[in-house]
Amino acid sequence: MTTIAQESRSLQIAGSELSFLDRGEGSAVLLGHSFLWDAEMWRPQVDALSRRYRVVVPELWGHGASGALPAGTRDLRDIARHHLSLMDRLGIERFAVVGLSVGGMWGAELALMAPDRVSALILLDSFVGPEPEVTRHRYFEMLRMIEAAQTVPEPILDAVVPLFFASDVEARRPDLPRGLRARLRGWRGDRLVDSVAPLGRIVFGRRDMMGEIGALRMPRLVMCGRDDVARPISEAMEMAEALGCACLAIPRAGHISSLEAPEVVTREIADFLDGLPG
Repeated sequence: MTTIAQESRSLQIAGSELSFLDRGEGSAVLLGHSFLWDAEMWRPQVDALSRRYRVVVPELWGHGASGALPAGTRDLRDIARHHLSLMDRLGIERFAVVGLSVGGMWGAELALMAPDRVSALILLDSFVGPEPEVTRHRYFEMLRMIEAAQTVPEPILDAVVPLFFASDVEARRPDLPRGLRARLRGWRGDRLVDSVAPLGRIVFGRRDMMGEIGALRMPRLVMCGRDDVARPISEAMEMAEALGCACLAIPRAGHISSLEAPEVVTREIADFLDGLPG
């Protein structure tokens, strides 16, 4: 099976090589993946949506085949600008944004930054409010330990991997947590230090957008795995209320709902996009 990485190409954005998939024709859809994952996280949705949409899937800095976090990158607004620059380079004026986890965080920043260019916004397993203080401190300490070791230590793997999945994933899809553990264990030390840890601090030290997103007027939708531990459904409901849109709970799915419940997630995204005007 051809991997998304084999189909991807890259462009220099903000002085670094940004890897991305660009497949299909028609109205454009920009997919943003989770921290510590890559474009393969969206494979089921790419395979389905690219039959009738132009699907663009960039990979976060230091993730997949993308280069190092560009110098001077301070926050998620900068990350949003990088993705807007990518769409400029591809000649895409208007596009829907579908973001999971940090993909939804920078996706919301992009929608606030360029509302005339974002035709729709779907946020999955994400939260655009501030990181709760307890988890922010915990994640910052993990990032410090990763930098010091220049690897992801086993105790951190034990703590982090379960955050991405529903509690019964081992019985249903054991390949998912095992695959994630193997990828995290094999991450190059230089990429952890120059990109992954600094990007993590940007993600978990993000600003509070909750007071601003109510101004967004493009079609909006919030989705969340019913069993998401990292971003609980209570956060999704709070965000949907602020956005003034529906909140869909995805049964039998944790944080990476795109892979744990691919048929449901694909169907809901496709139905939403197919229902957009024009």
